[in-house]
Order: sequence, then C-alpha cells, then structure tokens
Amino acid sequence: MGVSDFRVVLVGGDGDGDGDGGGALEQWRYVHNVVVPPAAMAFEEARERLARGYRLENAYDGDVLVGCATVRPVVDGVVTVIVRVLPGYRGRGFGTALYEHVVGYACVPGVEAVETCVLGVNEDGLRFARRYGFAEVERYVLDGESDEWVDLRLVL
Repeated sequence: MGVSDFRVVLVGGDGDGDGDGGGALEQWRYVHNVVVPPAAMAFEEARERLARGYRLENAYDGDVLVGCATVRPVVDGVVTVIVRVLPGYRGRGFGTALYEHVVGYACVPGVEAVETCVLGVNEDGLRFARRYGFAEVERYVLDGESDEWVDLRLVL
C-alpha cells in the first residue's frame, strides 16, 4: 500500500465520528499518546478538545490507522496545526499528505501564520516541520516536568 490508499476521517463532534461509541476519538487518542507519551491523555481529555472547537482527524492507509491531526481554532491570525504519524509509517508520505490536507482548510483568510508544537526528542517531527519552512520559536519545559517541547512557526 502507499499514499494512494490514504484517507482522512473527521472525528465527529459527538466524540465518535463513526457511530461506535467513541471509536474514532479513541483512535485519535491512541496515535496522540504513542507519538507524545509525556502528554498522554485520557478519553475525557480528548473529548474536551472537541468541546473547545479543535478539529480532530484520523489518517488511514486503507483501513490501517497511520496518524492523526489536530487543528486548533484561529487566535489572532495564527492557526495551530499538529500532525502525528505513528513511527512505523513515517517516511512513506503519510505525514506530507496529512499536513497538506489540514493546511488546505486551516489557512483561511486572515490567517497570517501556522504554528506547531513538537516533542523535543521527536527528531522526525522536527525535521518534517523544518522541511516545510517552520522556524523554531521557543524551547521550553513545562513546570514540574522534564520533557522539552519545541514551538515552531511558519509565517505565510
């Protein structure tokens, strides 16, 4: 299989998107937690993202879950886009396809920049962001934690 079998599915506003009581949101949460284990979240925390207006999507290669994306609401001309690809599917074009998909609708009139956040040890994610022109804005460690995060920005 390749990206020709690639598809993206919106996680529904009711938390499931597929009528099975939370399956799509649980898949989104699974990818999130694998890619960013220091920020692992419970199901209710993921559901809260939907309630805050985040657009959550799952990416598939045919029927196989390969990644997920988060697009936060625009604030002061900036949209935050986070693309996550499971480690076993990286380097095969899925990240590019998912990124292009979300940026295609996230960059609405009035958006002046796109931001993303990457776990500092995720060299694949940092390389990916830099390849698309994102520049590092800040590195930080959250209070009481030890993991480094990197915020990056792409000015449009």
